[in-house]
Amino acid sequence: MSEYDPQALQAKWLQRWEEQDPFRASEDAGDTRERRYMLDMFPYPSGDLHMGHGEVFAIGDVVARYWMQKGYNVLHPIGWDSFGLPAENAAIKRNAHPAEWTYANIETQATSFKRYAVSFDWSRRLHTSDPEYYRWNQWLFNRFYERGLAYRKGGLVNWCPNDQTVLANEQVVAGRCERCGAEVIRRELTQWYFKITDYAQRLLDDMNQLDGWPERLLTMQRNWIGRSEGADVLFEIEGRDEPVTVYTTRPDTLYGATFFVVAVDAALADEIVTDEHRPAFEAYRAEVAKLSDIERLSTEKEKTGVFLGRHAVNPVNGERIPIWAADYVLSDYGHGAIMAVPAHDQRDLDFARKFGLPVQVVVHTGLADPGETGVATPGEGTLVNSGPLDGLSKAEAIAKIVEILEAQGRGKAAVNFRLRDWLLSRQRFWGTPIPIIHCPDCGEVPVPDDQLPVTLPDMRGEALAPKGVSPLASATEWVNVSCPKCGGPAQRDTDTMDTFVDSSWYFLRYCSPGYTDGPFDPEQVRKWGPIDQYVGGIEHAVLHLLYSRFFTKVLHDMGMLDFTEPFLRMLNQGQVINGGKAMSKSLGNGIDLGQQIDEFGVDAVRLTMIFAGPPEDDIDWADVSPAASQKFLARAFRVMDEVTSEPGVSFDGGDLGLRKVTHHTIDEVTKLVDSYRFNVAVARMMELTSAVRKAIDVGPGAADPAVREAAETLAVMLSLVAPYTAEEGWERLGHQGGVAFAGWPVADPALLVQDSVTCVVQVAGKVRDRLEVSPGISEDDLRGLALASEKVAPYLQGEPRKVIVRAPKLVNIVP
Repeated sequence: MSEYDPQALQAKWLQRWEEQDPFRASEDAGDTRERRYMLDMFPYPSGDLHMGHGEVFAIGDVVARYWMQKGYNVLHPIGWDSFGLPAENAAIKRNAHPAEWTYANIETQATSFKRYAVSFDWSRRLHTSDPEYYRWNQWLFNRFYERGLAYRKGGLVNWCPNDQTVLANEQVVAGRCERCGAEVIRRELTQWYFKITDYAQRLLDDMNQLDGWPERLLTMQRNWIGRSEGADVLFEIEGRDEPVTVYTTRPDTLYGATFFVVAVDAALADEIVTDEHRPAFEAYRAEVAKLSDIERLSTEKEKTGVFLGRHAVNPVNGERIPIWAADYVLSDYGHGAIMAVPAHDQRDLDFARKFGLPVQVVVHTGLADPGETGVATPGEGTLVNSGPLDGLSKAEAIAKIVEILEAQGRGKAAVNFRLRDWLLSRQRFWGTPIPIIHCPDCGEVPVPDDQLPVTLPDMRGEALAPKGVSPLASATEWVNVSCPKCGGPAQRDTDTMDTFVDSSWYFLRYCSPGYTDGPFDPEQVRKWGPIDQYVGGIEHAVLHLLYSRFFTKVLHDMGMLDFTEPFLRMLNQGQVINGGKAMSKSLGNGIDLGQQIDEFGVDAVRLTMIFAGPPEDDIDWADVSPAASQKFLARAFRVMDEVTSEPGVSFDGGDLGLRKVTHHTIDEVTKLVDSYRFNVAVARMMELTSAVRKAIDVGPGAADPAVREAAETLAVMLSLVAPYTAEEGWERLGHQGGVAFAGWPVADPALLVQDSVTCVVQVAGKVRDRLEVSPGISEDDLRGLALASEKVAPYLQGEPRKVIVRAPKLVNIVP
């Protein structure tokens, strides 16, 4: 091969790597290398790899290959998140079983991953739709159930009318299904939940372990958990024996509570509405049921509500306040009811003005009366019209009123979280069956461990079509079983688990994928975990990461893990867009990854992905050039091919100038890769390539030891982003072993010392000369050299007005 031929290189080295399996992590007890676990968020097999895959797996591979070069024993596994709706919908359309579409796509992606030269340990490959994997989903469900962390209850849930299944709160984005975009409605159903709220505070507290996570990601997690401090206040309801608990973050404003609001869809509203007001209430409730939570909470929506015919008693002053049902309070916030303080909450004020309810100012903020202006004053100030709280600040008043409430048995300090329990039931087929049997005599009975997995029945085509209940309900032979406790007739639960259950612990299974005594071998996880580097999209900032952190904490409490946080460092990649817009078929701006590889080669595509910008930035394919990347790789290939000295030659006698360039490059690229600045690292490799090219063409020539040192350094560094080119270059440099494990070069400190620095001399802001000076030159000496320059003199008329010296790199002369 005399010319650079990307396709020929791929054919040659792909076959060798298939034979060698070079990236298998070592389990040898005698291997004393430090272990590192590099993990990419695993893909869903919806088709062949796309441009987004091309970016994220190129980024992850830079890290994995860098660690291998640094001498670590690296675990870099691959698997597929293979349950889910797309496969089921495809099966309905094709009159097939979801497994047929799923596993065909997995094989397509696996072939493409190998072609893309990602350094995976293929021996640990897993698919979450394999019974030997989802068996452990069911085993873990049973352990959660035993600990009171898995439970079933009725209530209002998010329902996607298109996918015909419930959604967790986290899967509703702006009132729509995050998968299909359909508008979500609320529906009354009995469903299974994981009690993630038991871990809300720990999920917050343990963020102090996550200094390797982007701050933006941590902020998103904190906001979703949504911790707030306030008080639970007991309100007596006329005609009801039990008081109603209201959570508020501003108990200091209790004296300003002039009415009481209950969520229209809360059970409390239905319970306390009087017969006289029931018809209006039920009509209103039916209207509100058509609205999404986003619409209900919109500040722009006109306030609506109905009086329930009842009054509550304000616990601090004994005043009777009317109880209304309204849409702007949600049944799952706090306790589904609020005390309304219209002077200091805009939504309450809007409601009060709409229905002519009183407005009582209790915090003097220096602003105009909200009752007159229509603008609430929610800020801090001095308490007024509040009895014993008058004259106190907000903080003082909160402490005082909580003390009073606790003394009277009418309330107490409380913490509330925005986070709600994880709704995990799904009314679809292609997922893990929930391992519960419903017995009319014994109730809920977990399937015994020795009967796991509960495998899916053979259903396909139209039998899988969504019907508002799970398709499994129609598989009567599968549903009807004997109760494991009493032996009587019983039925299996027909819901399947949210696929986020699969991805909440898959990274632990990679440590021992063939383990049969549990979901993972605790000893192997102890050796590999937690994950040193996780790479994936910011779109998983709440869903997947929050659930994985929850699972890890539960498993730690079960004694199965030594750590409480699964991912030490996170790296989020941007999107690959085209022409400033997300790629889509409707816009006609899609780019096919396979076609790009066919045209330019794997290495050029990978290099383009990495060189386009920082990992977290979007890549606009219209602004980059894989053709230019291919040209650079051809130049690098020729440089490595033209070295004429033999391997093992001593570099010490080589050209000093080139050696300094090489070692400065080593030093900079090492720091850049460590700090995720991969694009700048590639720029330094390009500069080194130019320096070697010049050394070969102009001198000291291809036989100089410094040329070999530079070319070998280039091959090792280039292996992170262009493995085919680097591997071929390494072989042409005379080496037998693979470049992936050649060892990362180390910069010689003596060669990093600068003998001289280029100082720019400006006159009136324009560059007039460049001086080579000592790095330690004084300001006075540098000023003298600049003023004595023959190139500067013609631009000076006598003494300059000002000379600004920034030794050793700049002199700016103002004539």
